[in-house]
Amino acid sequence: MIKERVLSGMQASGKLHIGNLVGALSNWVKLQDNYDCYYFVADWHALTTGYADPSSINESTKDILINFLAAGLDPDKCTIFIQSRVLEHAELHLLLSMITPLGWLERVPTYKEKQQELKDRDLSTYGFLGYPLLQTADIIIYRAKYVPVGIDQVPHLEISREIARRFNNLYKEVFPEPEALLAEFPKMVGTDGRKMSKSYDNAIYLSDTPQDVEQKIKTMVTDPARIKRTDAGNPELSPVYQLHKIFSSEKEQEEVAEGCKKAGIGCIECKNILIKNVFTIMDPIWTKRNELINNPAVLDDIAFLGTEKATKVAKETMQLVREAMGLF
Repeated sequence: MIKERVLSGMQASGKLHIGNLVGALSNWVKLQDNYDCYYFVADWHALTTGYADPSSINESTKDILINFLAAGLDPDKCTIFIQSRVLEHAELHLLLSMITPLGWLERVPTYKEKQQELKDRDLSTYGFLGYPLLQTADIIIYRAKYVPVGIDQVPHLEISREIARRFNNLYKEVFPEPEALLAEFPKMVGTDGRKMSKSYDNAIYLSDTPQDVEQKIKTMVTDPARIKRTDAGNPELSPVYQLHKIFSSEKEQEEVAEGCKKAGIGCIECKNILIKNVFTIMDPIWTKRNELINNPAVLDDIAFLGTEKATKVAKETMQLVREAMGLF
């Protein structure tokens, strides 16, 4: 039976954190058993906002590959590769840029949002404006049917569908219109109560040591009303409790919530339960990370073989594209 193809990637712009693990990687691991999955490190995408200092991209790429494998992605079940090593992505991006109306790129929601968020960087470049176009090339060059996304990301996928549709209408039916493969992406709060993000310096990273993780959780903010151990609190106001909802059992969540409301449990006890549960998730990841860090040749082999397989598919697609456009 031919499996339907799934495509997704992660930008090489920094270290992955537990939000990436719970929100994406864990889902990718499940998908690899039922779909023909292609997962890549998007190192070119990191240049769209970080072009002025690309020095960390190579190290970030290696670390993301390590985390892919440590989280459970199996190169025997899925294709793992590096974006910039498949040059056909760039060729398709160029050809798509010839047919994509400028207004389509300017109306992408994240275009103005990121400009506001990253005011310290000069983002008046085509690379930044054309980010969705490169992303479209990444997806449709593998003629992927599905892209795993959260419900809030569905509008971002629509431009890829529109561009694929425009190409097919102008030339010849080459690309399926990629569909969203909806998944539950729980909101992950950081150690300060805001959304977990490396830009806020409030993340628990997959590369953190057990000591790092323990210290970060122990110093997390809680309900500000609980000044003393005997003060009752509201668990919903505590970022620690929000993480309990993701990492702790229902019984533990109930006990922690009740203990907070009635001052039957202290914040230190509450955090220790969370630490134990986060460690349970992280222990096998730490073990696998250490194995890969100490054996870089394995990582190189997996990236090479995955890129070789991805390149074969990309070349087949580009042959169809050139024929459709009359380019030889």
